[in-house]
Amino acid sequence: MADLAYTVPGLGTEDSQRLVESLQDRLHAMNDLHLTLKHAHWNVVGPRFIAVHEMLDPQVELVRGYADELAERIAQLGASPVGTPGRLVSDRGWSDYELGKADTQEHLKAIDAVYDGVIASNRKAITLAGELDPITEDLLIGQTAELEKFQWFVRAHFEGSQA
Repeated sequence: MADLAYTVPGLGTEDSQRLVESLQDRLHAMNDLHLTLKHAHWNVVGPRFIAVHEMLDPQVELVRGYADELAERIAQLGASPVGTPGRLVSDRGWSDYELGKADTQEHLKAIDAVYDGVIASNRKAITLAGELDPITEDLLIGQTAELEKFQWFVRAHFEGSQA
């Protein structure tokens, strides 16, 4: 359980703790996602290199911003957000990104799978927040909508190809 110095008016301690735990998991996911996207950006090769390379940077920047928003919401709820690499690795419930230097289509397939996991987990967090706090729910809905758009960008590279 998260130690809370305080919580926002109208939200009880137990509900705040549940939200903080959910948001901390999302913070880990966004920190992991922005690093994974940057890693793919550095390691894509092949005929669509520049298109994929340049597509990933705006995603990296927005996801990095999502991490900041989540950390600030955790602080608003009276807890201390944790953004250290060691805690991210020890607390996460997903595997590390396996690809190094690889063809753009390989990276795009792997990124698509990463987005599947992140978006599905975000939707669970939205459900919890919807029960407890409309402010947190709104934050998560906005972020998830953009993540789904990013996944669409990735998936567009599969259409009309043999991938």
